[in-house]
Amino acid sequence: MNIVNKDHIGKAYPDYKHPIEKAFQTGQSHIFSWWNEITPAEKLHLLGQISSIDFTLLQKLFHESFISASDMFQKDLQPPPIIGIPENITEKKAAEKAKQVGEESLRNGEIAILTVAGGQGTRLGIDGPKGMLPISPINKKSIFQLHAEKIYALQMKYNAMFPWYIMTSETNDNDTKEFFRSNKFFGLDQQRVYFFTQRMIPAVDMNGKILMNTKSNIVMSPNGHGGTIIALQERNIINDMKERGIKHIFYHQVDNVLIKMADPVFIGYHLMDSADVSSKVVKKRSPDEKVGVIVYLDGHLHVVEYSELSQEDKYAKNNDGTLKYNAGNIAIHIFSIAFLEKLFQMETYLPYHLAIKKVPFIDLNGNLITPKENNAIKFETFIFDVLKHVKNGVLMEVVRKEEFSPVKNAEGDDSPATAQQDMVNIFGQWLRKAGVAIPKDSNDNVKGLIEINPCFAFDEEDLIKNVDKDLEFRGFLNLEH
Repeated sequence: MNIVNKDHIGKAYPDYKHPIEKAFQTGQSHIFSWWNEITPAEKLHLLGQISSIDFTLLQKLFHESFISASDMFQKDLQPPPIIGIPENITEKKAAEKAKQVGEESLRNGEIAILTVAGGQGTRLGIDGPKGMLPISPINKKSIFQLHAEKIYALQMKYNAMFPWYIMTSETNDNDTKEFFRSNKFFGLDQQRVYFFTQRMIPAVDMNGKILMNTKSNIVMSPNGHGGTIIALQERNIINDMKERGIKHIFYHQVDNVLIKMADPVFIGYHLMDSADVSSKVVKKRSPDEKVGVIVYLDGHLHVVEYSELSQEDKYAKNNDGTLKYNAGNIAIHIFSIAFLEKLFQMETYLPYHLAIKKVPFIDLNGNLITPKENNAIKFETFIFDVLKHVKNGVLMEVVRKEEFSPVKNAEGDDSPATAQQDMVNIFGQWLRKAGVAIPKDSNDNVKGLIEINPCFAFDEEDLIKNVDKDLEFRGFLNLEH
């Protein structure tokens, strides 16, 4: 190991003089320990990494910026008001009114769609972004294609264009772009599909020193799903949206195959309440389901993670026997552009949280160490931390089996198998409402396979209209038994 002089490096690479000096000033000079051993290409790679690092922020985060859950829950915790699933005539009329308001906004082209797609599909058995996973029941369309077809169908239905912003990670950005190019953007106008990456932040050891896993590579991690909001500001995406007449952003995560894209009812409630942020929720399956819940915390909306709820709050009941804290967060939101612009004026609007992890690293001798115990700190932001800044927020309950089926595991719950079955079941439900006999098995699942192209029927209402018009479905509906 041989730490070189910063002035020597700065003279050789003058474009990187400032970040080199910041690294030395903040006690991170060890990242140049093997400078004289690495190749010119490796030197440029390392310099590229350090030029993206805010060393002052990193130093501050290590010393100051993490939230104590124990302090948090000394505050007052209460369940929030929720727009429930319509059951009576009054509620159904309210939902219909919301739909009309939402559809008007869609026709006016005021909505952008934002998909968070930074994850890899390694755990699901594919070498590439999770969105490339073949998932549709019969045609095995990728998750990306499913979303693209829904957006295309929206454009046809409302005679408007909806720009699609896709947040990737440095790990999968190139693969994602190439996948879209090779598939001709699934019929969408490629000028209206935008890719951007979130900020990466170094992992540090328990003394605050940046970790490296090779002599020329710093261990970097995405800055959490809150990085979406940060990137909208840093990448100038908000201004791009405003120039296109966008007023609100429909946000979702890529792995939810049942997403009701730009749901007009949801948009309508958001608009009628002049909400800053709106969120969809589902009832928890049980007190022990590992899902965050949306609550009022000290008078502000907040998402409490499963692990942060006390045993008392986890099992607390209302007078009617239902769970008191039951608003399961499913990461479907609408953000007002006007609210985000106010947010960006704050010096700090999203705190960083620390996560203690096991991270492979190289030691002082350059040997790769795979730790058996936690040795590193990663910093991340949570998108739901913006809720504490919200003055008006809407929470809308939806039926889980109709709108939420994420693909997170290779097998078991939330796997490709469950996602495909959930898609088949919802298509079967639509067809039954349209008067088509669809058999079920003993587990209440549709027997066989069904796949409906959203360009034929975007939702149940569309399907009923189109089945009445053409019983042969014009080839847009596939059935297999």
